[in-house]
Amino acid sequence: MDRQIVLQMNHIMKIYGNGVVANEDVSLELRKGEIHALLGENGAGKSTLMKVLFGIEAPDQGEIVLNGKATVIKSPQDAISKGIGMVHQHFMLVPSLTVAENIILGVAPKKGLFIDMDKAIEAAANIAKEYNFEVDVRQRVEEIPVGIKQKVEILKALYRGAQILILDEPTAVLTPQETDELFVQLMKLREKGHTIIFISHKLDEIKKICDRATIMRNGRSMGTYEVADISTQEMSKLMVGREISLQFDKKPQHLTSKTLLKVRNLTVYNTQGVLKVDNLSFDIKGGEILGIAGVEGNGQTELIDTLTGLNKKYKGQIQIKGKEIAGSSIADIRGMKVAHIPEDRMTTGCASTLSIQENLFSYQFRDPAYSGKVLLKQKEIEKRSDSLIKEFLVKCKSRKQNVGMLSGGNIQKVIVAREFSTAPDIIIANQPTRGIDVGAAAFIRQRLLDFRDAGCAVILVSADLTEVFSLSDRLAVMYKGKFAGFFTDVGSVTEEELGQHMLGIKQDERLEGVLYE
Repeated sequence: MDRQIVLQMNHIMKIYGNGVVANEDVSLELRKGEIHALLGENGAGKSTLMKVLFGIEAPDQGEIVLNGKATVIKSPQDAISKGIGMVHQHFMLVPSLTVAENIILGVAPKKGLFIDMDKAIEAAANIAKEYNFEVDVRQRVEEIPVGIKQKVEILKALYRGAQILILDEPTAVLTPQETDELFVQLMKLREKGHTIIFISHKLDEIKKICDRATIMRNGRSMGTYEVADISTQEMSKLMVGREISLQFDKKPQHLTSKTLLKVRNLTVYNTQGVLKVDNLSFDIKGGEILGIAGVEGNGQTELIDTLTGLNKKYKGQIQIKGKEIAGSSIADIRGMKVAHIPEDRMTTGCASTLSIQENLFSYQFRDPAYSGKVLLKQKEIEKRSDSLIKEFLVKCKSRKQNVGMLSGGNIQKVIVAREFSTAPDIIIANQPTRGIDVGAAAFIRQRLLDFRDAGCAVILVSADLTEVFSLSDRLAVMYKGKFAGFFTDVGSVTEEELGQHMLGIKQDERLEGVLYE
């Protein structure tokens, strides 16, 4: 490996207006041709450090040295011009445009006043060929799978001359096969001399693909390590400052006799009239976790929105504890002791302009424990808020802090704390640990198992295959609105087999064990 140092971030300090110290004397050094992991708990300062590098935030102190020269990065456009690219966790593509149009957007070859589409297509095809990325540059982005969209994002950055590439949670939405393919391509980029910053909470992936790792905690760097010389347990301890168990206490299953959720012939179209859930039927009893895997966009979101009352336009039957929910409001369904951890934490999970305390009690203000005849019982609410903040390890200044000021992972902890504190009988958890650090994720997973052991019915939708394999008692794979596979013996399923069902390569005509009644 070429040991040339291409980037140094020296003694970076960033303090936000609310007094939060996001980065405190942080230094980061990158070498040419390496894959460098950046990891830490939620709120550790990773995102802020990358915002400084990509020109989104200006540091209060410190310097950036790029290829041996001190530089100031004033904006993302400035970062791109200096050879720094970033692929965000949520892709920044225009769905209605083609792959080629997305790749050259903003830097398109011109013919007079207009874009020269022939040259644009040729340029996009050439960059894809140069880096061995198999993509059809004439296809519209809305027509391609998630794994290809990620390739397009990487090609966009490479087309603009990125030598340093920041990847934020790059495998969060990929199948095992797509993840393996991504890793092969990243290793090829490394061979060509590109430097990759790999931000991830998946320690096994860091061990597999990364050369070195910089670990952050509480806004400070805990050091940079050769990945080959450090275990996942050591990494997790450096991240959280204590020993944490990465194992779960999964006890033998004890199903209750009652079916808590019954779905029959459920059909859902989205607002554009596209079929998203196709004649789906299943049951779930108390005392089990039903895992649902699948590439995003195959009907999982529409299924969960319908089960929780967010979507009321559907055909078929949904019964909760024997009661048909047609016409029921979100509040009615919550009144049936259904908890919901939504996929989109900012849009449907929280009110970002309200305080942590207000978000924690947004569904419990009528509870007699916290509400008097006229006024809310403020002291009880404050006491319970502080208790939940402590129990769920929410990093914040106080319960009065606006949720929108927290890191994404800490916002998720507030949502999970709210939902788990309602003593639910049914938990519908959609990506509950996405973007959560290993300590918090282990805590949430163990709590899901505890609820299951207490007789709760849990639906777990997750793109984290380790999570669905570890927690699920039964496991379904969604593909184009149907269950392409259904497994009652989860331990016998391989990741490769699951990935084939997720991609639609393998689809089972007969599904055993889906229904109890």
